[in-house]
Amino acid sequence: MDFNDSPEEAAYREKARSWLEANASEHKSTSANGRRPNSPEHMAAAKSWQAKKADAGYACITWPKEWGGGGGTPIQSVIFGQEEGKVGVNYGYFTIGLGMCVPTVMAFADAETKTRYVGPAMRGEEIWCQLFSEPAGGSDVAASRTRAVKDGDEWVINGQKVWTTGAQYSDYGILLVRTDPDVPKHKGMTMFWIDMHDPAVEVRPIHQASGGSEFNEVYFTDLRVKDSQRLGAVGEGWKVALVTLMNERLAVGGSSGPDYKTIMELARQTDGIKDGAFREKLADWYVAAEGLKLTRFRTMTALSKGQTPGPESSIGKIIAANQMQEMSNYGVEMEDQYGILADPSEAPLQAAFQQSLLWAPGLRIAGGTDEILKNIIAERVLGLPGDIRLDKDVAFKDVPTGR
Repeated sequence: MDFNDSPEEAAYREKARSWLEANASEHKSTSANGRRPNSPEHMAAAKSWQAKKADAGYACITWPKEWGGGGGTPIQSVIFGQEEGKVGVNYGYFTIGLGMCVPTVMAFADAETKTRYVGPAMRGEEIWCQLFSEPAGGSDVAASRTRAVKDGDEWVINGQKVWTTGAQYSDYGILLVRTDPDVPKHKGMTMFWIDMHDPAVEVRPIHQASGGSEFNEVYFTDLRVKDSQRLGAVGEGWKVALVTLMNERLAVGGSSGPDYKTIMELARQTDGIKDGAFREKLADWYVAAEGLKLTRFRTMTALSKGQTPGPESSIGKIIAANQMQEMSNYGVEMEDQYGILADPSEAPLQAAFQQSLLWAPGLRIAGGTDEILKNIIAERVLGLPGDIRLDKDVAFKDVPTGR
């Protein structure tokens, strides 16, 4: 591994940094500018910034130029993301759509669909969401019970999805449904893209402990979609979903939040640095953070060589999510009575630990639970035997439901 930029990468970093310094000052995404996340003002600022990046070729760096992308390399995308984060411009409205949904559309949709939807999504004019998880399925995406029945050249969809991030402000979504219950669960699924504004789609925001509503329940009641909205072949939805899930886990693995430097600064302010037990924990967090950084360097090295990152990205998500939860809990406890404050204008360090504490448990579920990712590491990295699956060759309709 070479931890330094190559001459070409260094030149690209300098170019990106110069552009960001000239253009990002009016688009900072922090609450200090008066724009709160999910407010109309925050959304408008996000779309404005996305359009500006698109005009400069920075919106989707790795996408082909024929679709309005930058035609660049994955390592260039990583470099720009690093520099963008440094200047405080970090909007999350487009992450799922541009990182997971639209690439799936580009890979499996017909030419007419791609021509109509890829460009507006890249410019931030339209937002996409991912409709996979269901109440009865837990972390098993292939346990989908939302049904689609063929009716002429249309499909009629009924069912429910849950934990859909951004559904309340999304214009379109990719939807995984059951089209054949007479075959094993991974073989009877099909993927479609849908219009989230269709009257047959009902979105119910879920009130979270943080006070926000990033996640949603989504209901489909006789939703009719054209067969031309199908992504991939009938019954091949799981193969299509794997493309989406691979992108999702790589994206979620790069979680943000207070790090060991932030909690060390808090410890200095509260005299917590004098606590020997805390210093031991701080050393553990430092070692874990360094290991995580080196693991991410491996991913970056693979990208710089034009290779596809392997299952090691699962390691990053497990470490980052668990460390965020533990560190946030310590931070709130260290603030003593001030730990109950959630207002960034009143709480120490702009309530960084309070917000992180409320978000961290969800991060351990999003993009694959700890247990699923540990299985991936065990089977695909360490080469251990896979879990015993009793439903592997059983028709989905015959799988016990527990009722």
